[in-house]
Amino acid sequence: MYALGIDLGTTYTAAAVWRSGHAEIASLGSRSAAIPSVVLLRADETVLTGEIASRRGLTEPHRVAREFKRRLGDPTPILLGGVPYSAESLMARMLRAVVDEVSSREGGEPDRICVSHPANWGPYKIDLMYQVIRLAGIEQPVQLTTEPQAAAVFYAQQQRLEPGEAVAVYDLGGGTFDAAVLRKTPDGFELIGKPEGIERLGGIDFDAAIYAHVARSLDGALDDLDEDDPAVTAAVARLREDCVQAKEALSADTDVTIPVLLPELSTEVRLTRSELEAMVRPVLHGPIEALRRAIRSAGIEAADLHSVLLVGGSSRIPLVAQMVGSELGRPVAVDAHPKHAVALGAAWQAGAVISDAGTALVLPEAVDPWATGAAEAVAAGWPGDAAPPPVPLLHPAQSQAPAPDPAQSQAPAPDPARSQAPAPDQAEPTAAIALPAGAERTPAAVPGRSLASVLVASVVAAVLIGIAGTAWALGKFSDEKPDGTTIGAGAGQHGMQNSQNPAGHDPDAASGAAGAPSGAAGAPAASASAAAGPVPADEACTDQMKQSTRWVCLTRATVRDGKFTLWYEADWNDEKPDTAKGFHLHIYGGDGLTPDESTMGSQVTAHGKYYYEDSEPSVRKIGDGDYGAVGDAKKVCARIAKSGHGLAFAADGSYHTGNCIPIERD
Repeated sequence: MYALGIDLGTTYTAAAVWRSGHAEIASLGSRSAAIPSVVLLRADETVLTGEIASRRGLTEPHRVAREFKRRLGDPTPILLGGVPYSAESLMARMLRAVVDEVSSREGGEPDRICVSHPANWGPYKIDLMYQVIRLAGIEQPVQLTTEPQAAAVFYAQQQRLEPGEAVAVYDLGGGTFDAAVLRKTPDGFELIGKPEGIERLGGIDFDAAIYAHVARSLDGALDDLDEDDPAVTAAVARLREDCVQAKEALSADTDVTIPVLLPELSTEVRLTRSELEAMVRPVLHGPIEALRRAIRSAGIEAADLHSVLLVGGSSRIPLVAQMVGSELGRPVAVDAHPKHAVALGAAWQAGAVISDAGTALVLPEAVDPWATGAAEAVAAGWPGDAAPPPVPLLHPAQSQAPAPDPAQSQAPAPDPARSQAPAPDQAEPTAAIALPAGAERTPAAVPGRSLASVLVASVVAAVLIGIAGTAWALGKFSDEKPDGTTIGAGAGQHGMQNSQNPAGHDPDAASGAAGAPSGAAGAPAASASAAAGPVPADEACTDQMKQSTRWVCLTRATVRDGKFTLWYEADWNDEKPDTAKGFHLHIYGGDGLTPDESTMGSQVTAHGKYYYEDSEPSVRKIGDGDYGAVGDAKKVCARIAKSGHGLAFAADGSYHTGNCIPIERD
C-alpha cells in the first residue's frame, strides 16, 4: 500500500511516494528525478512525454508542447504537428505518464493520489483540474492541494513546529509564483488569510532574459538565421537549453560561459551572476509584495512568522533568499531540492489519509463540480462572466474510441463565439483569490477506460471546425518574453515606435495602388472619417515604416452582410506571401494602442489572438473562428510575420511593420 504525490509544474513534473510513514522522491527520468513538462506528437501519432519528448523536441519543434500549464483554460488550441490539443489534454497526458511510470517501478498502482496546483487558481481552473484527472483515466481516489500547502507539510517533517506557529511559503517555480501563510495545528496545517499569486512569473521568464542577453551580444546574428533549416532549428533549441543551464549554474557559480554553436557561427557569451541579478531584480519585488499581502490578509505581522519557506526551482537563485530575508527580517529556509518539496508534501498528505492518521490539512469541504453546480451550468448554458470548461482536443485518431457514458455524452459542444472569450482566473495575475474548495474528489472514471475514450468523435469534430484557422504558433528564434513580465532592459520586447511626423494615408488615394481595392472592381468607397482631420499615429503608414524590408498598409475594413473584409497594400520584397512557408500577415483587433503589437507573434510565450493571411482582400465570415481575433474591436491591425509565425522586425528594430484602421460596421 502506498500513496503518490504529484507536482505537475509548468516546466518540470515531480512525484513522490509515501509508504509506511516515510516519503521519498520517485525517479521519473534517467537523468534526474523530475522530468520536463513536455509532450511531443511523433509522425506515427505516438505521444511522448518527459525527457525523451524534450530531447526529440530539439529537432522537431513544431511537434512539441512546453509550458502548457500556463495555457490551462485557454480555448485556443496548441498545435502539435498541425494537430490541435488543449492544455487540459496535454496535462492529462503528463499526469497519466507519471502514474504509469511510478506504478511500473512500484509494482502496482497507488492507493491514493494527491495532485498540487497553484494557490491563486480560482474555482474555474479547479474545475479544469478535475477534468484533467478524469481525462487521465485515474480510477484511484484523488485529492487536490495547493503548492504552498504541500510545501509546508513537507517542511514540517524536517523542522519541528509547535501548534500555533505560522510559516509563510514563497513558491517561485518555472512559470508561476505563489505565496501563502499557514498555521501549525495539532493535526497538520491550516491556511490563514488568502493566498496570493502571480500567474506568469517564473524560471522560464529568467531563461528568456538570458536568451535575449545572448541575442544582443551577437549583434542581431540570430535574426539572420534561416528558420526553415533543420540544422538551425536544432542549434537554436540547444542554445535555449544552454541558457537554462547557465541560469542554474549561476546559483552556485559567479560566472558562466554560454556556447553558441550555430551554422556559420561558433562563439561563446559570458554571463556573470551580477548581470543575471540585474536582469531579475526588478521583477523580484513583485513576489515580495504579494507575500506581504498574504501576510496582511492572515492578520499577522512578518515578525510573527516562524520562518519563510522558499520552494520552487527558481528560489535557488541566491538573490531571492537575500531579498526575502532582508525585506521581511525573518529566517529563510531553502530546501536542498526545492523542485521536490511540493511533491513530497503532497505524498505526505495522501499518505496521511490512507494511514488513518488524520488529514494533513484543515480545508473547506470539497465541492465536486461534476456532480453539483458546475455540471448543471454546462447543461443550462454558462453565465456571461464564467467561461465553460473547454472540451479538450484529442488527436483525430482517437475519435474512433468507444463513446463515454450517457451523462458525459450529453454535454454540449462549446459555442464558437464564446470560445474566443478569455478564461477567468487568467487576468489580474496578482489579484488575491480566496482559496477554493480543495479537498479530495474521486474522478468519475469508468473502469478500464483509456484517455482516448473520454470524448466522442462528434464533439471533437465540432470543436475542430470552430477553431479552424486560428492558431498559436511556437516561437523559434526571436526573444521570448511572457506576457505581463518585464525582465531586463530590452530583453526581447520591442515596443511600438512611430515617426514624430507621421504621414497621413488616404484610402481613396490608395485605392489605385497595387494590392489595394479598386473602385472599378466594385470595392466600397472609403469612409469620410478616415480622410478627414489628422490621422492617428497608429493608423499612419509612415515613410519610416515603409523603409522596412516588408510592410503592410491597411486601407479599409468593413463588416457587412455577415462578412468581414479588409483591404490593404503591402510590399513583400518581391516574394509571394505564404502563411505556411513564407512571410504573411498577422491580423488582430484592438484600439490601436492595445493589445501591444509585440504580443501578436510566436516570439512571445503568451500570445494574443490573431489570424493568418496571405490573400488580398482578407475576407472572413462573421461565424468563422478567425473572425474571433477581431470580434467587436474598434480597429483592426496587421503586422508582417515570418514562416515560423514570429513577427518580422521593422527598419527601426521594432515590430511596427503595419498600421491599424477603424472598422466600418453596419
